[in-house]
Amino acid sequence: MYNVFIYLYLLGVAIISRFNEKVRKMWRGEREAFSILKEKVDPEAKYVWFHAASLGEFEQGRPLMEQLRREHPEYKILLTFFSPSGYEVRKNYEGADIITYLPIDTITNARRFLRLVHPVMAFFIKYEFWYNYLHILKHRNIPVYSVSSIFRPDQVFFKWYGRQYGRVLNCFTHFFVQNEISKELLAKISITNTTIVGDTRFDRVLQIKEAAKQLPVVEAFKQDYKVFVAGSSWPPDEEIFIKYFNEHKDWKLIIAPHVIGEDHLQQIEKLLSGRKIVRYKDSAEADVKDAEVLIINCYGLLSSIYHYGDVAYVGGGFGVGIHNLLEAAVWDVPVFFGPNNQKFQEAQALKKSGGFEIHDYEEFARMMDRFAAEPDLLKEQGAKAGHFVKGQAGATQKVLAAVDSLL
Repeated sequence: MYNVFIYLYLLGVAIISRFNEKVRKMWRGEREAFSILKEKVDPEAKYVWFHAASLGEFEQGRPLMEQLRREHPEYKILLTFFSPSGYEVRKNYEGADIITYLPIDTITNARRFLRLVHPVMAFFIKYEFWYNYLHILKHRNIPVYSVSSIFRPDQVFFKWYGRQYGRVLNCFTHFFVQNEISKELLAKISITNTTIVGDTRFDRVLQIKEAAKQLPVVEAFKQDYKVFVAGSSWPPDEEIFIKYFNEHKDWKLIIAPHVIGEDHLQQIEKLLSGRKIVRYKDSAEADVKDAEVLIINCYGLLSSIYHYGDVAYVGGGFGVGIHNLLEAAVWDVPVFFGPNNQKFQEAQALKKSGGFEIHDYEEFARMMDRFAAEPDLLKEQGAKAGHFVKGQAGATQKVLAAVDSLL
């Protein structure tokens, strides 16, 4: 049944690729993957294979790749992606020796891929459960680790109708899971090769903080004002916080929207009634000193920009799900986010440690009014957020210590 679904999926992708640029890139990239491997794989080298679905999973796997490279330079690293949003952004990442799409999970592709690469071990990050690749890896006695994995009762593995597909979990050598619930769920289906290590993303955001960029334009904008930073925002988020800051002009506002197309930027600017607005990419230090709102109209700066905020807002919680809360919290600032966060363990924990779920403008305004009136409360909640992130670090070292004997 799984293989029938895969071939139907392939047919669907081939059709959709004619009309969708993102799908076309993925379709083309998967077909080109074998050519890349034939050209670049060194038959004398030993490869450790990391697979990440997209950019978020890559960030979770990145601390492992980089520490492995430092401690075991004798191994080469192969990095594969499923999604264009991961591959297209990180295809030139210098921490891996070969980067490519992962060919779709047919038996033929899996056998061909593994014949070319011959990995000594494989790391699948978080949610990746490719049935044919994993079964062939197990058949060849290649150790496979699931890293930063997290399980929920509603997943197919724990339903009566998912038992056959659930056998894929038996192909893993070990699960390095994020929490106790995941370990208990796996135990209920007789999988006990598990260790709770937490989430490697905490290690990653601490690395990002250490490498943060100094941004003179943002510094010139901030001066001595209180600054609110909204990151990865969508229109439903913007309608809430912009309304507040149109009424409270003693704050400066930095907005780094998730989509920076001209239409969206103009939509944001229309909401900002009577405020002096500048765009980051189009401004020098002298241009921003008197501005009240700074719109970040480029990518790659958000993790450093949070450093300049007194309070942060992370978008996506009124849509498909919140974006990266940890990038903001690591800077010792309280963090607001929307209600669609139930599948995000860090959001649930942050609600007790400097994070604030909001459902509407009134909730947001009440909390912001408290922060304005009680600066000690603002500082206390920010410190809680930062302490939470620092206290969860260390998963990378735990994983590598456990597998080191096999390297």
